[in-house]
Amino acid sequence: MLDKVKVLAMLPDGLHVTTRMVAEYFEVSHDTVKTLVKRHREELSSHGLRTLRGSELRFFERSTMDPSEGSYPQGRVHLTLFTRRTVLNAALLLRDSEVARAVRRYLLDAEEAGRAHREAVGDRPPPERSLEARMTVVESCLADVGAALRDLGPVLRRTSDRLDRIDERLDGMDRRIAFMDRRLDSTNQVVCAMSERMAGMDVRLRQLREETARCPRPRGGRR
Repeated sequence: MLDKVKVLAMLPDGLHVTTRMVAEYFEVSHDTVKTLVKRHREELSSHGLRTLRGSELRFFERSTMDPSEGSYPQGRVHLTLFTRRTVLNAALLLRDSEVARAVRRYLLDAEEAGRAHREAVGDRPPPERSLEARMTVVESCLADVGAALRDLGPVLRRTSDRLDRIDERLDGMDRRIAFMDRRLDSTNQVVCAMSERMAGMDVRLRQLREETARCPRPRGGRR
């Protein structure tokens, strides 16, 4: 419905837009949209408005946004996100926007056409939902998936941190085992050298015994 009036550019996740992108869509100032959110936050939040902070924001930026494309400035402390439904809600609230007025006119025309159709068919339900209705259902399902991924993000982060700590411990154990292997190699070399020396001494002792045995003994017990 929004795209029929003006194409709405989405973030790379295909589900959300930022405050700046909403302002560009409705051709109003950034402060105008911020004021609108401040005045109607409860209503907009009920239709999908979210504000990310901390680890949730960092996870969203890493997983769904591309810094190289300039989708968001670096170092922000929070990020307000609109869904298509929230943008449509904002179109009903904005006053000084030609695009918002065009969206409202389209909604009124669609409602009038739908009422005329119901009257023509005797208020019977249509045999098949329109493509727009099916797309709305799909978008709502994707929004649920996004919320589930958002809730899963902190769990994945904690699991990743634990795995990193386990990797560090394993690396430390590998370094200790390598050090012990080097010490064992040195010890083996020393033992081998001592064994060779002792074998040489044993050979020398046998030679000395043989030489001593061959020497003649003095007569008369005189030495």
